[in-house]
Amino acid sequence: MCGRFVQAHDPSEYAVAFAARLVVTGAIPPSYNVAPTDPVFAVAEHDGQRLLGTFRWGLIPWWAKDRKIAARNINARAETVADKAAFRESFTSRRCLIPADGFYEWQVRPKGKLPFYVYAADGAPLALAGLWASWKDPVTEERVRTCTIITGRPNALVAEIHDRMPVVLPPETWGPWLDPANDEPGPLLGLLDVFPAEAMARHPVSTLVNTVANNLPECIAPLTTGAVEQDGGGAG
Repeated sequence: MCGRFVQAHDPSEYAVAFAARLVVTGAIPPSYNVAPTDPVFAVAEHDGQRLLGTFRWGLIPWWAKDRKIAARNINARAETVADKAAFRESFTSRRCLIPADGFYEWQVRPKGKLPFYVYAADGAPLALAGLWASWKDPVTEERVRTCTIITGRPNALVAEIHDRMPVVLPPETWGPWLDPANDEPGPLLGLLDVFPAEAMARHPVSTLVNTVANNLPECIAPLTTGAVEQDGGGAG
């Protein structure tokens, strides 16, 4: 799964990176420890324009009775995303890209779980494959836009840490993925391929990231060799 990631740049930088128009509807401070149900930036297409706006992480389908389902829908499995009721409609017509400076995965070790930070080797933001939905709160009538991150098989770099990873889309797939007119499940599923391991890098980080309140640049700082042997434990 993908339970934490990083969005620490200004939204204007993400807009440039994804050739999108900036239409952010709410201020989001830089986050080195984005957690489920947090507000995030995402890129979607509307009327032929690629737009970057704000969403809540944890998809709420339009038919949901309340917000509780959001925490269970932070991830959608690539293997079932076209069929599962919560994601099926969004997969057909409401797909997005979620910019990420990097993401965290936890490796099981004898002393506990050790977090790793995984990111693009060239330092560019990763394009995480996502879905979005619009939900109206039946009590307040507030309109809420939410999103989920699709996960799939890991590449060789991540497989040594975890058995799944977010689906990362290369630039040549962004257009077809975002185009709402593309509604055939087969070709869309074909875009959810394993991102090349050689295009990514990783390093172990402190278990500081295990606590959502710790939203600091130190969360992505590499551990020293000695600290790797000592650190571990916590949830991931």
